Amino acid sequence: MTVFKLLVGLGNPGAEYENTRHNAGAKWIEALAQQSQCSLRIEKKFFGLFGKVSIGGEEHYLLIPTTYMNLSGKSVQAVCQFYKILPEEILVIHDELDIPPGSVKVKRGGGHGGHNGLKDIIARLSNNRDFGRLRIGIGHPGHSSQVSGYVLTKAPNDEHQQIESTIDESLRYIDELVTGDLNLVMNKLHSFRAA
Repeated sequence: MTVFKLLVGLGNPGAEYENTRHNAGAKWIEALAQQSQCSLRIEKKFFGLFGKVSIGGEEHYLLIPTTYMNLSGKSVQAVCQFYKILPEEILVIHDELDIPPGSVKVKRGGGHGGHNGLKDIIARLSNNRDFGRLRIGIGHPGHSSQVSGYVLTKAPNDEHQQIESTIDESLRYIDELVTGDLNLVMNKLHSFRAA
């Protein structure tokens, strides 16, 4: 099993994007930082908010790119080059249209599914797709033409609560997640559904 050394939460910077559906990944990293008493600081050379956290006695890096979603890879690439992190040692946490709110799934590898953040990360990692993904369900608006407006708005309160619940639930398995024990995490999380 490959340990995830770098945990990346995707989102857009700035107050106007806070709590939008697209920022679910960034919210996850913020929650983990809070849980671990880790302070995230702006790190100019990494184009993002960055912190170090000890999980299971090992040091891991937390990153929230502040480049805007479609340039997320610039930030990921900078950290990977500095710390010599391989693509398979990265876990990207992001919002997922194809999963309903209240559900969360994990996997390793795969395409970008039209997600601009994943698209840029894959491109910057020389088309390597072997990184892990923790996908926080936000649901689909129904038509592809509505997607950009949908992901950039705040979810209604009940959906917002479901998204928060999936973040809390997945953080319960942080030790197994970072050690790359994705089968165990899948067994726990894939049956979870926030009320």
